[in-house]
Amino acid sequence: MTTRDARSIFDLSGRTALVTGGSRGLGREMSLAFAAAGANVVVTSRKIDSCRRVVSEIEAMGGNGLAHACHVGHWNDVDALIDAAYERFGKVDVLVNNAGMSPLYPSLSEVSEELFDKVVGVNLKGPFRLAAVIGSRMAEGDGGSIINVTSTAAIHPSANAEPYGAAKAGLNALTESLAHAYGPRVRVNAIMPGPFLTDISKAWDLEAFNRRAKTSIALGRGGEPDEVVGAALYLASDASSYTTGAILRIDGGSR
Repeated sequence: MTTRDARSIFDLSGRTALVTGGSRGLGREMSLAFAAAGANVVVTSRKIDSCRRVVSEIEAMGGNGLAHACHVGHWNDVDALIDAAYERFGKVDVLVNNAGMSPLYPSLSEVSEELFDKVVGVNLKGPFRLAAVIGSRMAEGDGGSIINVTSTAAIHPSANAEPYGAAKAGLNALTESLAHAYGPRVRVNAIMPGPFLTDISKAWDLEAFNRRAKTSIALGRGGEPDEVVGAALYLASDASSYTTGAILRIDGGSR
């Protein structure tokens, strides 16, 4: 039995990663981490200027990136994104379905069909399409890794996030299903974050959150965006060569 070099198994040199929602928050941190590990990175979100800023950071590190605007809830946009990624880099080795949304609404009865469809589209329908097309190409080629970013709302449902939690629960189920559909050449796993102090947290009552965190989170605090990097690099790289169908909680021990 050989012992693998700890540094080399996390190396992503020569690989291409595509990160949806890659222009801010957890997506930005993962995009920069993949680039630092040697990968080409396709950064996509709805706002092209934000994507370009992240690509500029990647290029300043000496890496290669592609900025592309995409609304993942629209399959025409998704297909155009896939075409652009393969045209630029010839392949996608790592797909990260990170884009998500959980808009506020005044009451359940006031959730419109349009809002419901938008939440499911971004959090579940888009990731399905990306994984279906790119996963098939990975399986027919050199393999790869798909990482779905879900949420602890999938297993700890709460008021005011019903469509979001339902969509993320669906993404958890999709993760395990696709692991079997595309194995053994493609690994499909999920990162399931708890409360992270990203841009979204600016809308929170942070004083109240910090009080609750002392008793409801084992580590007593929310996560910092860069604390997702270790899990992302593990699942993207050869370090996780015997890991598929896994749903990894990164939530500080939330309950």
